[in-house]
Amino acid sequence: MDCPVWAEVSREALQHNLRVVRETVGPSVRIMGIVKANAYGHGLVPVAKILEEAGVDWLGVARGQEALELRREGVDHPILVLGYVHPAECPALLAQEVTLTAYSEEILREWAGIAQREGKRLKVHFKVDTGMGRLGFKAGPAGKEAILRLATLPRVEVEGIYTHFACADLPEEKPTRSQLEKFIMLLEELERAGLSIPLRHAANSAALIRFRESHLDLVRPGIMLYGLLPFPSAQVNLRPAMTLKARVVQVKRVEAGFPVSYGWTYRTPRPSLLATVSAGYGDGYSRLLSNKGEVLLRGRRLPVVGRVCMDQLIVDATELGEVEPGEEVVLFGRQGEVSLPVEELAEKIGTINYEVVCAVSARVPRVYL
Repeated sequence: MDCPVWAEVSREALQHNLRVVRETVGPSVRIMGIVKANAYGHGLVPVAKILEEAGVDWLGVARGQEALELRREGVDHPILVLGYVHPAECPALLAQEVTLTAYSEEILREWAGIAQREGKRLKVHFKVDTGMGRLGFKAGPAGKEAILRLATLPRVEVEGIYTHFACADLPEEKPTRSQLEKFIMLLEELERAGLSIPLRHAANSAALIRFRESHLDLVRPGIMLYGLLPFPSAQVNLRPAMTLKARVVQVKRVEAGFPVSYGWTYRTPRPSLLATVSAGYGDGYSRLLSNKGEVLLRGRRLPVVGRVCMDQLIVDATELGEVEPGEEVVLFGRQGEVSLPVEELAEKIGTINYEVVCAVSARVPRVYL
């Protein structure tokens, strides 16, 4: 790749991970591939098309603009917007038959009025808050009555209903089982009241793996589609889809005590070979990895020394003896037989694997292999 830094995304890994989901849930459960946040940093449109071709049933996004971009690029699968949609976006989304999340009476009534004026169907999935404290009708009598009222609004077509688990990735099972119980109870009450909703869903990646009873009619895998574990002990054969790469752009030999990068937070403990690498926090490689990150070069782990800069970082390549400008460096992923997992970077900076891949910036080209 003729650029300073790039991300390689494996089509085969994405396809494999979708097959793992299918094998886990069986043939009768539908799969909504979550491609929000630029497909977790992997590239919204290319990933959506790869999943579409591989047999995913639905696509899930967070923003209306993500859905419209997919439609502009020819993606015609059903799309659910999981988050807030401004009323001004509504006409375009209705025209493209995008499904919206109805999480409050006020917002749904506003959308329904727009649908009435536009002469369009408003397809919705109701969102139920069973313990997340975020978007959704509270599970309980008031939420049930609101859903029953709203389901009869003109132009409104209720396609689905869902909830989201707060703790499915944690060892303690009780919170998730409690949320699922509340959700099932609400579904049963709606059925008794005469409202049968076609698609009921709750399971994210962690629940999909751990709680078979949460599969219902549809599952919503996100992080596992990209080959990353939703919790550390997950026993599932996933393949990481992204490798982040850069190049050595300069090599220099320096004496012991030589100061490195901003703030002189590192000095070489011995005569050293320093390699400047063409990636930095402007590309999504966290500044929190200063003096603690590692990269792969020639199949060896080398330490990041000094502060990570916006566009560059520096590694101590002394143990290699020599390095040439232009050599390929892996910031996370695999180089030969050696792996540098996303989870390792996440642990070092006190975050989760989701954030590491989502942080890969827009200026980093994605290459699909």
